[in-house]
Amino acid sequence: STPLYSSAASDVYKRQHQAKMTTDRHIKLGRTTALISFLAGTIIFGLYYLTSAFKLLFVGYGFIALVGLINIGILIAILIRAGKDRENRNRLLKTCGLMTLNIPVMIVYCWVAMILLGTMRITFTNKTGTELTDINIIGCGGGHIDKLEIGESETVWVSITGDCSINIDYLSAGQRKEEMVVGYVTSSMGQK
Repeated sequence: STPLYSSAASDVYKRQHQAKMTTDRHIKLGRTTALISFLAGTIIFGLYYLTSAFKLLFVGYGFIALVGLINIGILIAILIRAGKDRENRNRLLKTCGLMTLNIPVMIVYCWVAMILLGTMRITFTNKTGTELTDINIIGCGGGHIDKLEIGESETVWVSITGDCSINIDYLSAGQRKEEMVVGYVTSSMGQK
């Protein structure tokens, strides 16, 4: 082989090797972005679900907007790379598919968050010193608890049907009693 041919072959090899490295970087970036987006979104959603902290809802929606733009940019870069790299096109397209799996997850999280905005999570704790029975949650979406032992707690999700109040009535030592839980409730109020 002549030195000129050897040099040209070496250049072709270097370009192929650089193209493979760039493709591998694109794939790694796409997979890492998909995973980090999923995990961070799930943590934010989980914290909102557990705490009903309204501020987390804004953090979550801001996160969706920011990460959505980042993911779209990376997705476009990987698609462009897939158009240029026929040898690794399937691997690149699989990475795109992995990244797009976050879209239905995000839609489900937003849908559940909207449902949670229309509910209030209320934890009732029996601190009366007697067993409580036939506990009726009156107002908004209502609800019922059969029995609460002394010191026992139970969490109830109450639908907020608009502006309303929440009261309870219950039997304590054979007497019917009534208490106000929340005087005014509207959607987006969270937990009590």
